[in-house]
Amino acid sequence: MAAPMESVSVKQISETKGKGLIARKSFKKGDVILEEKPVVCAQFSWNELYNYKACEFCLRSLEKAEKMAQRLTGNTGVSLPHPECCQVDPSSFVQCPQCQVVYCSPACRDAAFSLYHQVLCMGSSREDPAHPLAVLGETWRSFHYPPETASIMLLAKMIAMIKQASDKGSVLSMFSGFISHTVNQQEHIAHKLLGEKFKVQREVLREQLAAILYEEAAQEWFTPEGFNSLVALIGTNGQGIGSSSFSSWVKATEQLSLSEQDKAELDNTVDKLYNDMWEVSGQFLDCEGSGLYQLQSASNHSCAPNAEVSFPHGDHTLVMVALEDIEPEQEINISYLSWCDLDIGRHSRHKALRENYLFQCSCQMCISQADDESCTSDDDEEEDMDDEYVDEN
Repeated sequence: MAAPMESVSVKQISETKGKGLIARKSFKKGDVILEEKPVVCAQFSWNELYNYKACEFCLRSLEKAEKMAQRLTGNTGVSLPHPECCQVDPSSFVQCPQCQVVYCSPACRDAAFSLYHQVLCMGSSREDPAHPLAVLGETWRSFHYPPETASIMLLAKMIAMIKQASDKGSVLSMFSGFISHTVNQQEHIAHKLLGEKFKVQREVLREQLAAILYEEAAQEWFTPEGFNSLVALIGTNGQGIGSSSFSSWVKATEQLSLSEQDKAELDNTVDKLYNDMWEVSGQFLDCEGSGLYQLQSASNHSCAPNAEVSFPHGDHTLVMVALEDIEPEQEINISYLSWCDLDIGRHSRHKALRENYLFQCSCQMCISQADDESCTSDDDEEEDMDDEYVDEN
């Protein structure tokens, strides 16, 4: 893999858009633009509570595909064909000798220990609900219900990284490089993450975090304004990470050489399992978490993106792939919305982007649609907006 900065660069696009990700070479449709590991990542608190076993460092699933299928369907009788397609290898798992938290490999354990785990290790108190970090997690869950978009442990790991760093200033500078917002925007984002009583809830979280992890080098983070900016940072820059041993098994089976009949039977089995999982487990289908990625966070949104993000390696490694040919010096855009949301009308897309990402989209697709809509009467446009609003709610 080429070093990411040989393929892309981060440049100022405009005063309105700020920074953006720019191609430094040509990419063909389907090319990998970059692979990137996060500066920091953490599993969602609710997923961890519901026994989604993942490596504490890289979020790789630690549960055999068949076991995961049994748990998610509530059916211990589920038996997956082609067990050789499951990539989970328990023989490589290791634990922290003090707190017994599990990692997928010695490399992940050592990386966690060198970056933040010395500070966050709960030792023999890991199962104690009264431990301050356990209380912090429970407080977060009481404020931030599924579907989760961030994790309080992401903030805890950021602070622990500073506490452990020999050069605390460089770590602080790295985090300050992520997108910042105005005070009003930060209030809006914190409100979205923490609900109707967000000011009270935010203060409770700030006090608990300060009592556990106060760090003088990052003292501004522990003020009400500074903590607000931290919540806003993970709320807008956090990239969701999905890692499922079952989905990895499904992808591996797709590479098998099977007869048409066997392939049809396998497809039916997979479809039925996904339906059963949805009925029993709903939104908890992946060992999901959130991470901060320096290059990915610089990618601006487009309603007609020329790139997309995925996690094909089953861990926190982000892969950005070209959806169309991209020329040197062309901006690389991804969609902040799901693909199904891109199919809704322009006004509904703008509503979602304003509420969740605090900007008015002016991508080429939106400009073209706005030009087309200018040919309709005001009454027709108002009717379209009302229809979309009804559909959304």
